[in-house]
Amino acid sequence: VQLQASGGGLVQPGGSLKLSCTAPGFTLENWSIGWFRQAPGKEREGVSCISSRNERIYYAEFVKGRFTISRDNANLTVYLQMNDLNPEDAAVYYCGTTGQPVFPACSNTVFGWWGQGTQVTVSS
Repeated sequence: VQLQASGGGLVQPGGSLKLSCTAPGFTLENWSIGWFRQAPGKEREGVSCISSRNERIYYAEFVKGRFTISRDNANLTVYLQMNDLNPEDAAVYYCGTTGQPVFPACSNTVFGWWGQGTQVTVSS
């Protein structure tokens, strides 16, 4: 299984983007899903994670109040709405899963099944 992230692009500082995560050929409604990002020369870091029934939602401190994770299980998609973007948010964004309904931590040590990410560029 490889999760597919899409929706990235070029945006000006202060702008917004909405990323989507799907699992072509699979249903992700029973999986916890996490959004992670990796900037050049940096490690992949957790941005936001959500359990299968929304019982638990995690946000990294650096995105609280700006990003919102949500899931549409009917359409088998998990979204990341990103508002008030700044240049420090520029990175390749990936979505991953634990393969389980819940997650012990929003960490790339427990999430996996990465697919190709989507590039987010924030620049004026």
